Amino acid sequence: MDMQNKVLANVAGNPITEMDLEMALASMGQRGQAYNNPQGRAVLLEQLIAQKLFLMDAQKNLMEREPEFKEQLKRVKDEMLTNYAIKKAVEKVKVTDDEIQKFYDENPDQFEAGMTFNASHILVETEEKAAEIAAQINAGEISFEDAAKANSTCPSGQQGGELGDFGHGQMVPEFEAACEALEIGEMSAPVQTQFGWHLVKLNKKEDGGKMELAEVKEQIRQALMQQKQQAAYQSRVNQLKLLFPVDKL
Repeated sequence: MDMQNKVLANVAGNPITEMDLEMALASMGQRGQAYNNPQGRAVLLEQLIAQKLFLMDAQKNLMEREPEFKEQLKRVKDEMLTNYAIKKAVEKVKVTDDEIQKFYDENPDQFEAGMTFNASHILVETEEKAAEIAAQINAGEISFEDAAKANSTCPSGQQGGELGDFGHGQMVPEFEAACEALEIGEMSAPVQTQFGWHLVKLNKKEDGGKMELAEVKEQIRQALMQQKQQAAYQSRVNQLKLLFPVDKL
């Protein structure tokens, strides 16, 4: 038996299948991951059973003939038909590789990777503590790495304060500004962020250069697609206004 067609429950002879459950999970998007386990699937099955019961009750009592339901159905139908018409208006829009290449060549500033850093830090609660540690390091009494292990409240302290590589926007602005101002191998004065006071040591700084077309091709495709779909949408709106005159009151 196809597992997709496996019947999980029967409600007065109406089956609920594994496929029904999978579709319900998929319709929940990311939230559905929390239900994708035996307990969650059991809860979801009960919800599907309840929905089937309400549907059968509505059918038995001819609720679809009630004026209120007919009005709701018309609104839903109109919305679906509108969305379908919009989809038809923009569905022929395509973005070619030549258009992507042209946009990439004509907008070089948009594809600069930016500066990347490799830094270590020591995080403490007060400026005084940071200054005291900095004085010990500058006097050669202790290495930056040993000072991080002994004093830093950040878990990175156990690795001598090393944070690894990071790019623009990955660290809080004050920390990033300190890295930009340092020379390789240099240690900063105490720097305050929302986390406390830092001593920052820059290990490496590199200009990211220009991103390759392959890295940004799909990003460009989506941006151009959105632009062209918007243009197609507006063009169709303008055409329809000639067919169906609009008077703003």
